[in-house]
Amino acid sequence: MTDADPTTILQNLRGSIDNIDAALIFLLAERFRCTKQVGVLKAKHGMPASDPAREEQQIARLMRLAEDADLDPAFAEKWFNFVVAEVIRHHRSAAAHPID
Repeated sequence: MTDADPTTILQNLRGSIDNIDAALIFLLAERFRCTKQVGVLKAKHGMPASDPAREEQQIARLMRLAEDADLDPAFAEKWFNFVVAEVIRHHRSAAAHPID
C-alpha cells in the first residue's frame, strides 16, 4: 500500500474513470453508426428488424468474453440486451421511414 494522499489517489482514479467513460461513449457511437447501416440495409431488403438467433450467439460470445475479462456475465448480458433494444428501435424506424 502506498502512503500517497487518498484525495490525490481518488482524483487520479476518477480521471481514469472519466477517460474510460469518454472512450465508451465514442465506441457506442461508432457501434450505432454501424447498426444504423444494418438497419438501412434490412429496411431496403425487407429483412426483419431483429435476428433472435444472432442475438443469442452474441449473448453467448459476450458472456464468455465477460468471464475472461473478470466482468459479471449477467451484467454483460443486460448491457447487450439494453443496446439491442435500442438498435431494434432504430431498425424499425428505418423500415418505417426508408431512405432511398
